Amino acid sequence: MQTVCLIGKPNVGKSSIFNRLIKEKKAIIMDTPGITRDRIYGIVNYKDKRFSLIDTGGISLGNDDFDKDILAQAELAIDEADVVLFVVDGLGDLDASDLHIKEMLHKAHKKVIVVVNKLDNNKRQDYLYNFYELGFSEVIGVSAEHNLGFDALLEKICADINEEEIEEDNTLKFCIIGRPNVGKSSLINALLNESRVIVSDVAGTTRDAIDTKFKYNHEEFTVIDTAGMRKKGRIYESVEKYSLIRSLKAIERSDVCVVVIDASTGIIEHDKHIISYAIEAGKGIVIAVNKWDTVKNPDGAIKDWKELIKYEFQFVPYAKVVFLSALTKKRINTLMPEVISAYENNKKEVKTSVLNNIIMEAVSIHIPPSYKGKRLKIYFVSQTDSKPPKFTLQVNDKKLVHFSYERYLENQIRDNIDLTGTPIILQFKNKGED
Repeated sequence: MQTVCLIGKPNVGKSSIFNRLIKEKKAIIMDTPGITRDRIYGIVNYKDKRFSLIDTGGISLGNDDFDKDILAQAELAIDEADVVLFVVDGLGDLDASDLHIKEMLHKAHKKVIVVVNKLDNNKRQDYLYNFYELGFSEVIGVSAEHNLGFDALLEKICADINEEEIEEDNTLKFCIIGRPNVGKSSLINALLNESRVIVSDVAGTTRDAIDTKFKYNHEEFTVIDTAGMRKKGRIYESVEKYSLIRSLKAIERSDVCVVVIDASTGIIEHDKHIISYAIEAGKGIVIAVNKWDTVKNPDGAIKDWKELIKYEFQFVPYAKVVFLSALTKKRINTLMPEVISAYENNKKEVKTSVLNNIIMEAVSIHIPPSYKGKRLKIYFVSQTDSKPPKFTLQVNDKKLVHFSYERYLENQIRDNIDLTGTPIILQFKNKGED
């Protein structure tokens, strides 16, 4: 899948353009309590094409560390991208920051489309020609606020995107993801029982996602290592947040994501950011607490850690948790059974009769609350997709579905069907709606 990134100085509307472009992305965890992060990544679907989209912070020529960090993030995103959208303010003049970005992009030798934002009517299209002086042949005018010009922009982005050839490979693929230096490569080495992947104490040693096939219980599996970035250099070692970028494509082509937590340092916000992308992608999830050899009284600590994970990862209560040490290989045998279980549940198909019995019994036990004299009625439920399981409920008025009642129905389904390790989607449709 091709990668497109948004670059520009502050306040030119990059985030608004980002939100316009990813509007077709159906996030499983939208508005779910427990996840607070800057959304830097999304999947864009346009006609029969799709690409990944990266947002970046505004680049300015300040001298403080914050500006330098944003610049480093932007340079990394440019390096990862196949196409760069250089966003400029159509109502202002080009300034030193724009010219600095122009120089960066000319040196990068990437395909660049200049996106002139805030062009709200046809008359203002006259301003478009001022921006050809940046030296790029592709210049498109848009208005993120009024949703103008985006079809032309998408046509331009997708012009060189070819249909991806999907290799026929039915092996279970799982990726090892997590923040730098939590022991991802060591965990793979322990699984393979040989050092096929370089291991180092320096975060960011592995520069590419590496696919390795191996056999477990006489069956073949593919493990994808996403431990680091493509190149060496200050940018790649200093920007922890963007260590995620190389993991995102691996997440997309995996069946299960093993999210590695460092037992020696505990859970941090970045761990939540990483797992949230696996949830959005609809993948099976296993949480692996690594470096268990560093924990005092490990047998007694498991109970405390389970409570901590339950509290910190409230938005993913269905994930199985394993505690292991990649270094000593202790408890390493607990991982693969949970990976396989998460995969089986992620692709599970449930009989329509079973689903309807569960939902109708749930409604009889807990009648939906009324709202302005109206009450939700559920007529029928069926599974309409898998990977992850998607259940569509036909109702009288989907606007009557309260978040808390949707959560209740999900819990009832999970209580009756083993869907451990996988997110599920509940979709409500009015009766007769396509």
